[in-house]
Amino acid sequence: MSNKRNLAGVLLLAVLMGVTGFVLLRDQPLGSLLEILHRVDGRYVLLGLGLMLVFVGCEAMCTRLILGRLGHRTPYRRCLCYSFVGFYVSSITPSATGGQPAQIYYMSRDGVPAAHGALNMMLIAICYQITVLLYALCAWLFLPALRQGMGGGLGLLLLYGAAVMGALTAGMLSFLCFPHLAGRLAGGVLDLLNRVHIIRDRVGAGEKLARQMEEYAAGAGVLRRNPALLPMLLGLNALQLTAAFSVPYVVYRAFGLSGTGPALFLGTQALVTLAVSSLPLPGAVGPAEGGFVAAFAPIFGAGLVTPAMLVSRGISFYAFLIISGAVALAFHLMGRKAGTKCSLLHSDRKYGTMSTT
Repeated sequence: MSNKRNLAGVLLLAVLMGVTGFVLLRDQPLGSLLEILHRVDGRYVLLGLGLMLVFVGCEAMCTRLILGRLGHRTPYRRCLCYSFVGFYVSSITPSATGGQPAQIYYMSRDGVPAAHGALNMMLIAICYQITVLLYALCAWLFLPALRQGMGGGLGLLLLYGAAVMGALTAGMLSFLCFPHLAGRLAGGVLDLLNRVHIIRDRVGAGEKLARQMEEYAAGAGVLRRNPALLPMLLGLNALQLTAAFSVPYVVYRAFGLSGTGPALFLGTQALVTLAVSSLPLPGAVGPAEGGFVAAFAPIFGAGLVTPAMLVSRGISFYAFLIISGAVALAFHLMGRKAGTKCSLLHSDRKYGTMSTT
């Protein structure tokens, strides 16, 4: 967890926010925008924040279930802190690449082996991606009105996002279900990349692949020994995404609007999420806001869609970024003290004594 890398992520996020705000708000009179935002019902904003707590809480429950199957009795509040850390670090790193390593780091500091932490994050990632793809597929099949509004740039982003996430999910599932075949194929790919000089250290890359294969084999073993675990994880991910995808509907009601059911909002947000989630930008800032405006304009109307985007993204990303950052900081400071106690306890055991703290 490099401080320089985190600072660079925050600076990039700030630049993206500034550029996005300029592009989307340059034709929006500030006075009318403030007047519209003043009419927002604050009770629905609190409801939206509650839905985001459900989003984070579902991931925490997934972590608790998986770690429990691996022999770790981790309190739910600790798992909740891991999830807040993951949300914050994912939001400030491109393609959310920093979130999982940060969570694994804090798990290992609490005594969870890094291999188990990595296995936990791998299973959560697989279930999350499967659920996003199924959600978007159902929206595409059963809400034909959405297909008409997914043309142009948003349609291309949707194709890109579906292709990238579909390929990643298929690859992870193949490694999980057919480890030997997938390992041979991956080894062949490494040989090819080595011959064209894209990979120079073939031995080192092979060792990394072998370690990754061990994690996938362990994940497959956990699922085989606990057949009810996968349905529970998928169910929690479905609840998690339903909570997050409901935020635009809550914003719709916050503006005093009615007449459109929640299904259209859930489906639209699912497609927007699939379109922008694979882009290498912190929090998908820029495309997420632009995608919201393009996709939800037929529902909110041209005059309200930009204020609705500000409130929706304010709830689901910007406000929760601040909340998760505060929780992550507090957890980090408390965790250092807890880590010291753990190391002392380990030292006592090393010399054949027992201490309770």
